[in-house]
Amino acid sequence: MDRLIGIDYGKKRTGLAVSDPLRIFSSALDTVDTAKLIDYLKNYAQKETIERFVVGYPVNMDGTPSEAAADVKSFLGQLEKAFPGIPVSLEDERFTSVLAHRIMIDGGMKASDRKDKKSVDRISAAIILQSYLDRAKGAVFAVDPEAVPESLSRRVTKRKRK
Repeated sequence: MDRLIGIDYGKKRTGLAVSDPLRIFSSALDTVDTAKLIDYLKNYAQKETIERFVVGYPVNMDGTPSEAAADVKSFLGQLEKAFPGIPVSLEDERFTSVLAHRIMIDGGMKASDRKDKKSVDRISAAIILQSYLDRAKGAVFAVDPEAVPESLSRRVTKRKRK
């Protein structure tokens, strides 16, 4: 069956995730040097049928594109050229790194292992893809807002110091 590929694009490294054949959940796939990303995806496409790419799109808190959005747009051009028949969806990637760290902590990963940025990139790609899958199924909140730390939430209120 066809797969969806989640991409957490970065200048140096890119995290990748893949959907299960039924498109219920995403799994972290790999972290690839960005310079080798298109070749990696071409090799993957020879083994599995890719139906869609879901690319994390960096936006500011006010919803405007961040500085890194220009790099993603450049990558989108390369992706379209290499895979002209495969559609691409953009998914808001705000808080994915924070959520990835939370997942690693909750999963019991050692602090020394959590410093591996490749793990964060893979898990972030899985979060991006899962968010897309959840929205496609009609979920109200693709990313659980309770999982976002208060310090990064807009609902932060001033606390009285004791």
